[in-house]
Amino acid sequence: MAGRGTGPDFVEALARGLDVLVAFDRAHPTMSLTEVAAAAGLARPTARRLLLTLEELGFVRSANGTFSLTPKVLSLGMAYVGALGLWDIARPHLETLVTRTGESSSMAQLDGSDIVYVARVAVPKLIALRVDIGTRFPATQTSQGKVLLAALSPDELAATLAERSRAGLPPGTGRSAEQLQAELTSVRARGWALADEELAPGVRSVAVPVRDRHGVVRAAMNVTVHAAETSAERLLGEHLPHLLRTAGDISADWALWQSRPHVELSLPRAAGDTTG
Repeated sequence: MAGRGTGPDFVEALARGLDVLVAFDRAHPTMSLTEVAAAAGLARPTARRLLLTLEELGFVRSANGTFSLTPKVLSLGMAYVGALGLWDIARPHLETLVTRTGESSSMAQLDGSDIVYVARVAVPKLIALRVDIGTRFPATQTSQGKVLLAALSPDELAATLAERSRAGLPPGTGRSAEQLQAELTSVRARGWALADEELAPGVRSVAVPVRDRHGVVRAAMNVTVHAAETSAERLLGEHLPHLLRTAGDISADWALWQSRPHVELSLPRAAGDTTG
């Protein structure tokens, strides 16, 4: 919540506005002013001013004394994804992978000690977890998270795991920090990670890295199956080869996209235009 900034350039008003936006979630898509203030840890008058400002900007709408987010909020996250160029490149590959495997596939990136889903192509199957763009899960309990953690330097990994420790969270389900380190070493060596009902019962997945043109791991993509339908042996034997090939194709296409010639054109200013 607001008030956590320490630097001299920290903008408290901006932090509070973002606190208001993230106060809304699947369980609270619509809230009253009082509920927003409580969820964001703000005084009621402050929350009111922020909500009215966000409404004027088009990020929030109000009706019958309650507030909710508008689709314009998606532009904040999609600007990030679009800047990478990754989603437009990955989508047809993900769709092809899902056609081949008959299973859902997703792409995620690391944010602190969590993964955040940035792309997904799903099939209509009953599974214990609902996943949407923007969904967050603990990195240590997911196949994608393990791939992304394994790509970190020792110092970065230590800082990430320390973040979980400060939050009172275990390093991983049923594992010590040493066991997790050993698993990540194996993931780094073999190039893929398995999560076998670690995040939720019945959910089994395998993930591989997606790299940029410099070979740096920037994302991870997976194939997710229902454990009662698909064994770990079948997941690794049949689906993993398709997943590895798809991730390689996406990485190659992304590298080409990042290497494209890029020229910015400056349009002539109209007479009397003094803007820079």
